[in-house]
Amino acid sequence: MKIYLLWAAVLASGVTFWVHTFIGGPRVAAPLLAGTQLPIASKWLNYYCWHITTLYTFFMAFGYGFVALNPDKPELVVFLSVLNVSFSLLSVLVARKGNIHPLRFPSTTLFAVVSLLGIASLIV
Repeated sequence: MKIYLLWAAVLASGVTFWVHTFIGGPRVAAPLLAGTQLPIASKWLNYYCWHITTLYTFFMAFGYGFVALNPDKPELVVFLSVLNVSFSLLSVLVARKGNIHPLRFPSTTLFAVVSLLGIASLIV
């Protein structure tokens, strides 16, 4: 296992959290809350899902960091990396369904980068 790649995954996870929270928040979450077109339950469920992602991106950094400090726990890297590949692919699918280029969604590349670093830490 390459520990330096795990630390790179920690850094990329932190960047993902920062982009989601401080760039995405004002551009996505704020307009969602200001909008009046969605039914109230849908609006607040979407806001809840936004915060699930906020929590996940925050804690994925700790997960990769935990394994960097405890390299005998590679299963956590596998778990996080599988989730991150899934989230990146889901981002592509949702973007395509909305007729949006997948690279316009930061989640496509941010989750892909984190997952590739996690996977590379296991196989390089």
